[in-house]
Amino acid sequence: MESLLNSSSAQPAVSYTQFFEVAKQHNLSTMESLWQAHYSYWNNDTLATGIMAFVAHELIYFGRCIPWVIADALPIFFHRYKIQDKRPPPSVMDQWTCVKYILAIHFIIELPLIILFHPMMKLCGLKYDLPFPTLSAIAAQIITFFIVEDTYHYWLHRAMHWGPLYRSIHRIHHQYAAPFGLTAEYASPWETLLLGLGTIGPPLLMGYITGEVHLMTVLVWMTLRQIQAIDAHSGYDFPWSLRRIVPFWGGADWHDDHHRYFVGNYSSSFRYWDVLMGTVAGPRGKQKK
Repeated sequence: MESLLNSSSAQPAVSYTQFFEVAKQHNLSTMESLWQAHYSYWNNDTLATGIMAFVAHELIYFGRCIPWVIADALPIFFHRYKIQDKRPPPSVMDQWTCVKYILAIHFIIELPLIILFHPMMKLCGLKYDLPFPTLSAIAAQIITFFIVEDTYHYWLHRAMHWGPLYRSIHRIHHQYAAPFGLTAEYASPWETLLLGLGTIGPPLLMGYITGEVHLMTVLVWMTLRQIQAIDAHSGYDFPWSLRRIVPFWGGADWHDDHHRYFVGNYSSSFRYWDVLMGTVAGPRGKQKK
């Protein structure tokens, strides 16, 4: 991305704030000015993309987990919404064990991949310059990403329940029969890599085919996918949960049965693959048969 270092006759900018002020002089929106200032400050697009994506990933992941940690700590208020209400909530030790393991996965496995994402996206023709795409373009592409990822996830997840793959790759994720928010990314390194491909693959493929995918769209998609995964592992089902509004949405009610019965309900976001393929878990699956 073109730097603002030499775009103004004023003194060279040296801080985020100064770069932001210079960007505002170019009639950019606040978000676009922050974006331009970030890339100008680092003056290394690969590093700038990596830092932005990784920091966003950590803030979103652990930030979204906090409400579920609070819910588990206050059963007097939230136990009635717990799906597996016969099991005790996760202990502080369970939560802390999860945090330590996930941080190791994030820094050892995910951080290098996030740093490498910039050259991969350039190779596939993704954009990251300004202006940002329209909201309608972002929404249409994200809906497509959800559908493609859900299909990929269903078949990969189902394959991971085949004996050898389950024992060597997927068993770690099933350590907790009653999942809680932090367990969304509690997985082996190989599973992290394979499922991560389902998240970054659709934008890269669409960008390669159309040349019309922007990094901002990818960041929004990654945010929504993280929130979906965490909420699906939360262990809580509320009267206002999305699955009550969107009938084909999976959610915690759907994915909790996968952890409880260990087979079935392999999709990530939706229900239709499991319904079509006869892999609905638990009593609901028997009813459909």
